[in-house]
Amino acid sequence: MKNPAIAIVTDSTACIPQNLREKLQIHEVAYYIHRGVDVLKDLVTVQREEFLQWLPTAEELPKTANPGPGDYFKVYKDLADSGKKEIISIHMTSKGSGAYQAACIAVKMMQEKLPHVHIEVIDTLNVALCQGWIAIEAARNALAGVKIDKIKKIIQDMIPVTRMVQTADTLRYLYMGGRIGKAMHLAGSILSLKPLISMKDGEIVALGVARGLNQAYRKMVNVIESTVGSSGKIKVAYMHAGAPLKILKLKEMVETKFEIAESFISELSPALMVHTGPGTTGLCFFPVK
Repeated sequence: MKNPAIAIVTDSTACIPQNLREKLQIHEVAYYIHRGVDVLKDLVTVQREEFLQWLPTAEELPKTANPGPGDYFKVYKDLADSGKKEIISIHMTSKGSGAYQAACIAVKMMQEKLPHVHIEVIDTLNVALCQGWIAIEAARNALAGVKIDKIKKIIQDMIPVTRMVQTADTLRYLYMGGRIGKAMHLAGSILSLKPLISMKDGEIVALGVARGLNQAYRKMVNVIESTVGSSGKIKVAYMHAGAPLKILKLKEMVETKFEIAESFISELSPALMVHTGPGTTGLCFFPVK
């Protein structure tokens, strides 16, 4: 297997399928989940299936925490010790997590210890598989021998056009997490409302609600069309939390309407499931020529 000169680092919240991450040699740093007295490492000491089985029984949601500067420093130093002199570190929006800031502190620590290692820290202003797509494309270019400045330019071009849309199966977890009030939670439960959310300028934004899953998926298709047009060509990743059959329905609706350059399905990591709950489905896409 080719050994790229530039190492790509990202977080467990990027939700990149393991086989793809290994193929592209993407290095992953785990988020933390504080569940009572237990401190779990996302996709290390807690896996998706186990967490999904437990989550509906929770009376209080766990807290999540980004990796600290020491976590990033260890990964950077290990890469440097293996011979890497250039690293690109790719993170979710700095407006929703402290990962970007923690990575920047780790870079300063590296500069003191190993000043010859060049590290670029990227704030994707996005989450989940939008962060994942950026890491994937960066890793592909690194494997192809593209220089670090060119890869950084590719990333910067992707950030404003890579978009996430998702819907929750229930409003319960938004309510438990303090993101909506009790009245909205109760009304949503009675009316089978599906909230749609996206990201804008690094922050979560509401796209309204849909009556049922079919309408929610039609609205997702409309979001893609409003972005790339009816004949647009996209790369798209479908994401879910314990909803493999539902996500196939969304995939079919999207792929019968648009030209697909590449697509895959992945499940959210437990650190993201905390905030969405089981049954969440959605997609992350960006236009390609």
